[in-house]
Amino acid sequence: MRRFISETEGGIGRLRTALQEAEAVIIGAGAGLSSSAGYAYDGARFEKYFGDFAGIYHFSDMYSGGFCPYETPERFWAYWSRYIYINRFTPPPRRVYEQLLALVRDKDYFVLTTNVDHCFQRAGFDRQRLFYTQGDYGLFQCSKPCHPGTYDNGDTVRQMVLSQGFAMAPDGELLPPGNARPKMTVPHALLPRCPVCGRPMSMNLRSDDTFVEDAGWHAAASRYTAFLRDHREKRTVFLDLGTGWNTPGIVKFPFWRMTLEWPQATYVCLNRGEACAPEELRTRSICIDGDIGDTLQRLSGNF
Repeated sequence: MRRFISETEGGIGRLRTALQEAEAVIIGAGAGLSSSAGYAYDGARFEKYFGDFAGIYHFSDMYSGGFCPYETPERFWAYWSRYIYINRFTPPPRRVYEQLLALVRDKDYFVLTTNVDHCFQRAGFDRQRLFYTQGDYGLFQCSKPCHPGTYDNGDTVRQMVLSQGFAMAPDGELLPPGNARPKMTVPHALLPRCPVCGRPMSMNLRSDDTFVEDAGWHAAASRYTAFLRDHREKRTVFLDLGTGWNTPGIVKFPFWRMTLEWPQATYVCLNRGEACAPEELRTRSICIDGDIGDTLQRLSGNF
């Protein structure tokens, strides 16, 4: 059985030094980073926007609601339009992504993320240094799919949400319809259809073998591969932020392997309750257990 190390003694100081000395920073980001930024999928935020659905279908978080077999496509898209809008088009409550950018802005960096909420680009990260491996809430694709194209869904999603009685604040925040209950359906005319074959559209999210890897996806994958190739001999920090065990083969396991293989690499794991590294990386890793935003804030005054 593999042995792990957890909290690193003096982790903040060691991380500060590692970032100051780094020639390259490779960020691997998971759900824990957006959770720290305030994108909670349960609790008060869930009740605010999905209390009506929860009362009927008896789920207690947004993620579970995404698997509910809704009776009609109009109800399916009522649920998903709210889900997409609040997690893709509204500003996160906390400026964690901006704090992260402040730490790496002047570094040679690249971002690999399993998140689909577009927070990196909205915070100002260079889009040429981003690889969203699992898709984007802001894109539709054909559900078959009949072709490898994706389509911006912002206008359609906004229309769907407004049709349910919600309003939008100037900053984009979604406002429930006062004392009235929102509608739990959208007009049939708003249901998205593939412009090529006419089939229903779906979200561009990797959940099965229908996921579309479009031209932008492949271009980003090539840039990431090139970045790894060009920085193998550099002083590199692999910064693992909030990735868990759902898809460890995308960020966590490759970061561990490359840290072992690259001569000047350091692995850093920031996560609440899941900060760890293999024993064989003990001298080349830094693990800090806690809220990622709080950790970044403790670092931000020193750069």
